[in-house]
Amino acid sequence: MNETLQVIPLTRLALAFIPVCAVLVIIHRWSLGTRSGLIAVLRMVGQLLLVGYALTFIFESNSAAVVVSVVSVMLATAGWIALRPLNDERRDLYPKVLIAISLGAMTVVVTATQGVLALDSWHNASVVIPLAGIVLSNSMNTVSLAAERFQAERRRGAAYRDARRIAMKTALIPMTNSLLAVGLVSLPGMMTGQILSGVSPIIAVRYQILVMCMIFGSAGLATSCFLVLQRPAES
Repeated sequence: MNETLQVIPLTRLALAFIPVCAVLVIIHRWSLGTRSGLIAVLRMVGQLLLVGYALTFIFESNSAAVVVSVVSVMLATAGWIALRPLNDERRDLYPKVLIAISLGAMTVVVTATQGVLALDSWHNASVVIPLAGIVLSNSMNTVSLAAERFQAERRRGAAYRDARRIAMKTALIPMTNSLLAVGLVSLPGMMTGQILSGVSPIIAVRYQILVMCMIFGSAGLATSCFLVLQRPAES
């Protein structure tokens, strides 16, 4: 296998959109409305192109101030998106979500970069930003599931402890399933990318174990922290 990852020509990259177009056609034929799907695909392409150029600049600068600023924006955005199912309480819960995701995600990122990887520079942009993105996105999704379920259980009349237990259990289902399936059902993105670029599968596995531990740890810590912050004063 080549030591460097193959550069995909744009003409061949266009072939990847064939199944996408097929799905959009099916959605249209079934009268489901193609607008949301088409917008999602176009946004995905546009956002990734912008991110590609932005990350090139960020990685080359390798500035501590730039890295902190980027991670802060990612954190603020993740917290806001996590509360999307709770439009009526979004603004009130936002500070709690920021605290929860910050504690969960940043604790894991610091442990991984300074402990496991032992980076010479704590603000190595090419490592810190991708790892922060992984844990923030997963923490965001898990907290979102927990927040929605916790609210539903409380409105149904469940006690705080019962609602907390149900919300935590529900939120961790996707994460637990991914841990059970990795290696047997799926080869995760980081591991696949490293193997395609010529890295030994044994080395790639070690990095993937690190990532899976980061994902589960950050999601669990952020979710439990958020649910604890939801505790009413009388409980």
